[in-house]
Amino acid sequence: MRNINKVILIGNVARAPEVRTTNNGQKMTTFVLATNRTWHDPNGHKQSQAEFHNMLAWGKIAEICQRFLQKSTLVYIEGYLKTRSWENDANNRFYRTEIVIQDIL
Repeated sequence: MRNINKVILIGNVARAPEVRTTNNGQKMTTFVLATNRTWHDPNGHKQSQAEFHNMLAWGKIAEICQRFLQKSTLVYIEGYLKTRSWENDANNRFYRTEIVIQDIL
């Protein structure tokens, strides 16, 4: 059986994209995407919950994000999940799961 790591999201940019350039000259853009889920509780009242996703784009897609995205922009994204980890000076380990963008509309 094949493995699949694919994410499809439609949401609003919650924080303006931040662009950086790596030591080897490659562009990288990060931003937060907000998606909302709504449902009715047992009493019939409409409920809503926001979820925030850490986004990461490289190269040409990073340039597209920088050029066209701003806070509150509605966007369609396809990508995959990637979790990275690091340690601080006190030897505490931290984890961050991001969506690496492969396509954006």
